[in-house]
Amino acid sequence: MSGYQQVIIVGNVGRVDELKYLQSGVPVLGFTVAVSQVSGSGENRTEKTTWFRVSAWRQLAESLAPYIVKGKQLMVVGTIEARAYVDKSNQPQAQLELNAREIKLLGSRQEGEGGRGEYNDYGAPAPDNMGDIPF
Repeated sequence: MSGYQQVIIVGNVGRVDELKYLQSGVPVLGFTVAVSQVSGSGENRTEKTTWFRVSAWRQLAESLAPYIVKGKQLMVVGTIEARAYVDKSNQPQAQLELNAREIKLLGSRQEGEGGRGEYNDYGAPAPDNMGDIPF
């Protein structure tokens, strides 16, 4: 029996890598997204931030590269892959990488809330409402 995995995160972009092309010519864009969860209020307020490493591929990477900037709020839909590695001090580490299937640009901390555009893994803008569908 096969399974299905889908992960959705909403957060702010941290570090953005340069758009790169593999030897095969496939474009890839890597960036990090901070997802913060706040609990409690007043003096009991706590905030926990989880960082995700995100990879966008092919047309999705090329079409969004100019818009993925530090501080930008976005939603990423994709699948998670765990990676193990050894750091510079020879200690084993683990990292979760989110392979983006769809990215929706939501704004930035300065812009506030509000949609700015949604793209799927084909790099095409997704329709905003049912009136945009041609049938």
